[in-house]
Amino acid sequence: MALHARGELTTAHVRAVAQGTGVSVRTVWNWLAIARLEGRLTPVVPSRAPVPGDLRARLALWGGNVAAVHRELAAEAAAAGERKAVPSLRSLQRAVQQELSAGERAGWRSGEAARRGFDVYGKRPPTVRNACWEGDHKRVPVQVRLDGQVVCPWVTWFIDVATKVIVGVAVTPHQPGRDAVLAALRTGISRTCPFGPFGGLPARVRVDRGKEFLCRTVYRALSLFAVTVDDLPAYTPYRKGTIESLNGAVERMLFVAMPGYTRRARAGEAYRPDRSEDLLPFEDFVQALLDWVAWWNTEHHPRGLTGGRTPQQAWNADPAPIEDVPEEHLAFFALEDDGRARKITTNGVSWQRRAYIAPWMTGHVGTLVRLRYLPHFDGTVEVFAATGDGHHLGTAYLAETATPAQQRALSTIRTQKAQALKADLKAAEKRRRTRYTTTTTPSTPTRRRTPTTNEAQTEIDQAQTTDLAARALPDLIPPREPPATWARPRKRPPSSD
Repeated sequence: MALHARGELTTAHVRAVAQGTGVSVRTVWNWLAIARLEGRLTPVVPSRAPVPGDLRARLALWGGNVAAVHRELAAEAAAAGERKAVPSLRSLQRAVQQELSAGERAGWRSGEAARRGFDVYGKRPPTVRNACWEGDHKRVPVQVRLDGQVVCPWVTWFIDVATKVIVGVAVTPHQPGRDAVLAALRTGISRTCPFGPFGGLPARVRVDRGKEFLCRTVYRALSLFAVTVDDLPAYTPYRKGTIESLNGAVERMLFVAMPGYTRRARAGEAYRPDRSEDLLPFEDFVQALLDWVAWWNTEHHPRGLTGGRTPQQAWNADPAPIEDVPEEHLAFFALEDDGRARKITTNGVSWQRRAYIAPWMTGHVGTLVRLRYLPHFDGTVEVFAATGDGHHLGTAYLAETATPAQQRALSTIRTQKAQALKADLKAAEKRRRTRYTTTTTPSTPTRRRTPTTNEAQTEIDQAQTTDLAARALPDLIPPREPPATWARPRKRPPSSD
């Protein structure tokens, strides 16, 4: 336009601009014509109206379905007789597409987890080994055999953030508790065989808001070594991305090929679960998991490590010093103490109404002791002196232990009782719930089964006969005469009226 105003504009100038912008020469001449007529040098940008809060609420209600919201708006306008035009479906879709992010639309469709998939997360600065560990539980989607039952184990583990080394692992056949967390920490801190050579004392442990990780026992065990515990907010897996990546990797690299994997893609026909005899025993599963952990630490090349190194190579190349904890300090790391002093008798030491004995107790009858025990395990206890320096006296085991056959029979009986109770509760819930017939018209549904007058009265009479409060006889036992010291109401003389 400046060249045109001075009369110096030529076709060569227009052709150069067209080549530089990747358009035709005719398009550049059109731009010049629009600039002379309208005085603008930029394209027309349609105005964007903000999406009001009422429309956002409607979109959230309909799961992000813009067409459903448009139908609702049109129906309300028609019912109200308003003349104002409802925006077209295409205009509404364009407004939602322009003003709302993809993460917001995904959140309306599938929830918070889908919305987080569109967020941008920064990376924490690199650290050294043992500067921070991350811990988590993972329910293993693999069925295994244990004592004649089929269970899905849980794994509790800790990983070093800097080197991607799995430092501690614990496996339980059920949902883990604080004992699993303490066992995994114990294997991670100790560097002796068979837990080493990785480990040592971490400076910080990062966990989510799990009650097992934040219980008093775990907090006390870590605070004794001045280890900081980062309690992350709930439902924020991106704050401990290293352990979450490990949870996904072990499923893709190990669990998916195991027999009994519950998330395997199957054909369209009826579902046929794996036979019980084809499933792995619990012991074989634990061995396979530990072998995979060893392979991860020594042979795998995670993408997060520079130079294509293995976690072991990254660990050995890190010059940060390792703080080892003496084994005598870790020997009772995972034990709890109820704080009571007990006495050794001829029957041993009593705990939870059970007797615990050991050969070393001979000659120590009458000695005051204190017990420490592993959470959720009562097979053995550790005995300490209640006076003096409180040194460790020895391990005591349960005096009377049921045989494996008795334990299996007892477990079977408990399962049968639980199933019977479940059936009774389901039957009671079925009787309590009122069901109605299916309707295809906007009419009041009718009951599936209508009781007769005689049936209703019979059930009411039976309920009254079993009601203890209704059967109570308050005049059966007359009250005793009150003591003479009690104040009694005075009898008023009859009025003369």
